[in-house]
Amino acid sequence: MKKVFGIFMLALLVMVGKVRADEGMWLPMFVERLNYVDMQKMGLQLTPEELYSINHNSLKDAIVGLGDSPMPRGFFCTGEIVSEHGLLFTNHHCGYGSIQKLSSDEHDYLRDGFWAKDYSEELPAADMTASFLIRMEDVTKEVLSVVTDDMDFQDRQSAISAKAKEIEAAASEGGKYNPVVKGFFEGNEYYMFVYQVYTDVRLVGVANSSIGKFGGDTDNWMWPRHTGDFSIFRVYADKDGNPAAYSKDNVPLTPKHHLPVSLDGVKQDDFTMIWGFPGSTERYMSSYGIDYNVETFYPLIIDIFGKQLEVMEEYMKADEHINLMYADNHAGLANTWKNFIGQCTMLRKNKVSETKVALENDFTNWVNSDANRKAEYGKALPNLKDAYAQLNQVSKYVYYPNFVSGIGAAGRASLFSAYYEAVQNKDKDAEAVALTMMQQIDVDELFAEVDQQVEKKTFAEMLKTYRNAFNADELPEIFNIIDKKFKGDIDAFTEEVYANSIFATPESIKAFIEKPKAKKIEKDYAYIMNTSMMEVIMSGIPAYRQAMTTVSENDHIFVKGLREYYAATQPGKSLYPDANSTMRMSYGSVQDYQPADAVHYDYVCTANGILQKYVPGDYEFDAPKRLIDLIEKKDFGQYADDNGELIVCFLSTNDITGGNSGSPIMNAKGELLGLAFDGNWEAMSGDVNFEPKLQRTINVDIRYVLFIIDKYAGATRLIDELDIRKAEPQPIRVEEEQI
Repeated sequence: MKKVFGIFMLALLVMVGKVRADEGMWLPMFVERLNYVDMQKMGLQLTPEELYSINHNSLKDAIVGLGDSPMPRGFFCTGEIVSEHGLLFTNHHCGYGSIQKLSSDEHDYLRDGFWAKDYSEELPAADMTASFLIRMEDVTKEVLSVVTDDMDFQDRQSAISAKAKEIEAAASEGGKYNPVVKGFFEGNEYYMFVYQVYTDVRLVGVANSSIGKFGGDTDNWMWPRHTGDFSIFRVYADKDGNPAAYSKDNVPLTPKHHLPVSLDGVKQDDFTMIWGFPGSTERYMSSYGIDYNVETFYPLIIDIFGKQLEVMEEYMKADEHINLMYADNHAGLANTWKNFIGQCTMLRKNKVSETKVALENDFTNWVNSDANRKAEYGKALPNLKDAYAQLNQVSKYVYYPNFVSGIGAAGRASLFSAYYEAVQNKDKDAEAVALTMMQQIDVDELFAEVDQQVEKKTFAEMLKTYRNAFNADELPEIFNIIDKKFKGDIDAFTEEVYANSIFATPESIKAFIEKPKAKKIEKDYAYIMNTSMMEVIMSGIPAYRQAMTTVSENDHIFVKGLREYYAATQPGKSLYPDANSTMRMSYGSVQDYQPADAVHYDYVCTANGILQKYVPGDYEFDAPKRLIDLIEKKDFGQYADDNGELIVCFLSTNDITGGNSGSPIMNAKGELLGLAFDGNWEAMSGDVNFEPKLQRTINVDIRYVLFIIDKYAGATRLIDELDIRKAEPQPIRVEEEQI
């Protein structure tokens, strides 16, 4: 489950029926009150204080949010501390971007792997930060104290935002901490999360992508899975254990808690729990929102991203330099693209909208049975219906031109629009500001990960995609130019842009910044393309924004009413909030599943599957010769199971989503069993509605991780650093023969 482009994930859905023990992403501060008894019954052997405490060291102190800034408000992945020297495990795909940036044509760590022999060889991952949760607290009353009955929705949101910033500033202790206030249940509750952020994080070890990404996009979201999806980093601090910028004087962090590692493996029905930072679920979305996503939004993104991926893959498979350059971007696009395909398919197949309609009918009947409820909640669902109908009409006029206008030379042209407009308006002050901004543009950075042949092909294919999505009379001005001057030939137009546009090369942009002339911009085809697309966006954006505001306002009302409905009709039901990149805990068990009639999937898969899938030289299913040799010889050492096999991955019923990637999956003792990294295809609707019979988390078994570190890579210093545990075998009782 890779990073998903959160900006495209809209609003959220409701659970139906009694909450199962394996459903829910629960806030740790409420575990003792809401979950602990159930967890004990399932086998948990830790106390509430050992799970979550703000006064003593606890399991939560080993869970890390991975961000890309010194003050993150959310996290792209999760990691866990596994040694007293700050060693951190996460997924291979979570470290992917950092590993790519540390790589070069000469030292391609994605292709070849990397294993530091000692602390001095560990490489700074400049774009990764590690956040430890210090505490969380309910600030609902304080936040909502600024809301009055006469406020409209936008005024309400502005007042809440200002109050949240005030609360955060007071809790930061002069910048020592990074406090973040977030809304829950569509803005009906608010909680503050106080983090300590470490910015010196270093790469320690990673296997070749042919191990860490084995199966590629073909196997993504699929079971059985044979991916060694892990990478290893280390958190560094100053000599006093405080966060500090990278320095050779920094030392490995001594954490408050680290996870011991279990070699006992898993069996059917074993208790499991996962802690991490799930990014976004949609469990409180109305049926109208689901229908909009399936019918309009997802197909639109699938169309656009699919064309971009086709171009990337054409060049990436043919050129190792291009493959490295686009690796991270391709991974993100491909994951979102396949995710949306899966959601479209399974939301329909699992009849999620129909389930929601049934709930909404019951809710409406309950609302209409009381005049006060009808006055407060009666318009929420009709308003949502109207808002999504409006989004169905206008979304394509916002999203298609937004994506196409940002491609290549056209996207770079937008950086110069302020200067051109200031000159046109004869506004000398604005022109001076625009010139200063132009001079601050890092032109080389704009082209740092750009191959012109890939960019040109993408530029042309995006224009073709746009043309195919609209009627002729709906196309922007740039297509009139293409038709009149290039006889409709988009490829010829693209060649002209990249031969003569100011914005096609770093040299031409630098020359323009040195001697800017507005008249050159107005004749530039890349600039004309960008501005003509922007005209389409601006024509649709007022209706789009109005509809989105209506959705937010009425989601708030609907969820407030829904909570009252459940309290009245199912008083024993505990509701959990949607994921929003804050620390959550989920619990479940190791289970197999039956995805279709007469089809059964075991809960584990072994290294034998790697041999079965192995295709020498294949882009996705190649594997290193050393790995193949070890598997064929069954040279697994202490990491084999009781049958002498090497388990690669296993399934559990834990409730997770994007952002949980890299999360630790633990046994009843809080020992590490593996790393969560994906969900299964048949339950791709799970972000919207939990599917208890189908929904499974795919975890890489910690024994496979250790096997790769030890037997494959020979990085034994890392094995020695871990707290590895294995239960003593139970003695076989032999009854004495009766005399």
